[in-house]
Amino acid sequence: MKTLLVATLILSAAASSRPAPPDLGDIGIEQHLGAPLPLDAVFTDADGLRLPLRTYFSQRPVVMALVYYSCPMLCSQILSGMVAGLRPLSLEPNRDFDIVAVSINPAETSRDAAAARDLYSRKYSRQAVPAGWHFLVGSQEAIRAVTDAAGFHYRYDPASGMFFHASGVMILTPQGRLARYLYGVNFQPKDLKLALIEASGNRIGSPADQVLLYCYHYDPSVGKYGLAVLNLLRATGALFFTAMAVVLVAMFRRDYRGGRAAREARSV
Repeated sequence: MKTLLVATLILSAAASSRPAPPDLGDIGIEQHLGAPLPLDAVFTDADGLRLPLRTYFSQRPVVMALVYYSCPMLCSQILSGMVAGLRPLSLEPNRDFDIVAVSINPAETSRDAAAARDLYSRKYSRQAVPAGWHFLVGSQEAIRAVTDAAGFHYRYDPASGMFFHASGVMILTPQGRLARYLYGVNFQPKDLKLALIEASGNRIGSPADQVLLYCYHYDPSVGKYGLAVLNLLRATGALFFTAMAVVLVAMFRRDYRGGRAAREARSV
């Protein structure tokens, strides 16, 4: 995690012809699993409406990105990686989940939010409409309330004019509680899908997804889903015994019908 953070910050600094920051000890993501976001914090959306954060929670799980829209490199990679991971899914924004991006730069405006929303929603789908895509800006107080609750530690660097921060997205329940953290700038569709299914309380996804979720478990140390070998063996064993039971029942019925036919033939 720290290696990735250092590498991405060095790349961001190189992109802006500035040296990398010497001290990154206060930068990172501290997982606050189960903690609620401050849903009463007020933000301005891409259409210029000032609304409490709870507006974007209640019915569906949420993929949240803490970024800033004028970021020269890292934030665009996070948002592009999020879009690339979501695009292959059968789940859809505004039907199965919502996307909420919160700018950590209090100087950004709803115009910045609208430009980012339109850019990334169109990367997701040329037919996409803004529904389900919520890009927000807010005051320093509102931003700090959210980042502190999420365990997202960042710093503004006056020399470069950049915000130094770690890379990742968070998955939240419809009630606004932090359910999963996914690290990096490339997000596997499997990880996003399983996290969204779990955050929804298993209310979205197919029966096959539920089996897949049983066979994988979330590892908070790396922010990914790994194969749960024991669960996989149990699921495989259950399928094997189910298949054997079906075969045995079919054989029994065939033998029974054959024996009955033979008895009827002898009685004629």
